[in-house]
Amino acid sequence: MMTSDHAFMARALELANKGLYSTHPNPRVGCVIVRDGQIVGEGWHARAGEPHAEVHALRQAGDKARGATAYVTLEPCSHHGRTPPCADALVHAGVARVVAAMQDPNPNVAGSGLLRLMHAGIAVQSGVLEAEARALNAGFIKRMEQGLPFVRVKLAMSLDGRTAMASGESQWITGTAARAAVQRLRARASVVLTGADTVLADNARLTVRPDELGLNAELTALAMIRPPLRVLVDGRLRVPLSAPFFQAGAALVATCAAASARDRYLGDGHELLAVPGSNGHVDLRKLLNELAVRGANEILVEAGPRLAGAFAKQGLVDEYQLFVAPKFLGSSARPLLDLPLARMVEAQALKIVDMRAVGDDWRITAVPTS
Repeated sequence: MMTSDHAFMARALELANKGLYSTHPNPRVGCVIVRDGQIVGEGWHARAGEPHAEVHALRQAGDKARGATAYVTLEPCSHHGRTPPCADALVHAGVARVVAAMQDPNPNVAGSGLLRLMHAGIAVQSGVLEAEARALNAGFIKRMEQGLPFVRVKLAMSLDGRTAMASGESQWITGTAARAAVQRLRARASVVLTGADTVLADNARLTVRPDELGLNAELTALAMIRPPLRVLVDGRLRVPLSAPFFQAGAALVATCAAASARDRYLGDGHELLAVPGSNGHVDLRKLLNELAVRGANEILVEAGPRLAGAFAKQGLVDEYQLFVAPKFLGSSARPLLDLPLARMVEAQALKIVDMRAVGDDWRITAVPTS
């Protein structure tokens, strides 16, 4: 494999990352057109319903695309969706070679795009920087392959693993830099999900606040275009409609409460989703299935110990984002997770994949190992 293939694919991934906050439910995709060792066209997918990365790059390349190599972070689509097939566009442009980072997990594509290119006489290669491409679209891939979104749980804690004082007071454990990082996590998510306890205790709104994102003007504008769906898990419908969470905009409420208790939500602009459950607790896996059907790739869970602990206990977490503040809250403060375990063998093992300073705090990214 040529070193230049890696370099040009790295640039395509850099372009794809520009869609981090705006492409869902579509994947983030970048494309680079190269002729005689020079980039002649670049493009990236910005929003669902708009041209794909290949189309933007081909438009920029013009006649120079003929005989060129196209580097794409995801297999070119071969089906008619909101836009025509990108595989056809590459064929018509006369490119000589297509290098894809990975095959598309979408059953409507799943290798057929690359096959179409091959049948047209185009040289095809796949698997260049595949790990990086998969990481960028982990949510889309999981939704296509498993019918579930990628679940990221954000937790803020003190050095002694506490999240709030015994009274429930929790603002603010971490500093402004960590809170900006959380805002970016919200902005990239398809769904921001919380529970009744958090909304009632903190008057939480769970909105994306563009002025706190810490991004450049271009990415901030994109983040504003596709705000995440705010989902409240409220099995017993304890949160009143007067709560700041509901005043901040339309939301979806997932509940297993009786139909008679749900009538008060009718006509208020919010959507009520009846989900099976027991003892006032929503079946979280069924909720995730429903959100995946609605096109949710990534879900950010920002919840208290009980709901976050329930996600952990049921093995529904793909990634933890832990923000650790350099302070002690004391032994009477509330724990990180409501996850009672009796024996060491029950401990949930994690792999720390990243750790870095964020202002005065530390940000740990960890994934379950089983």
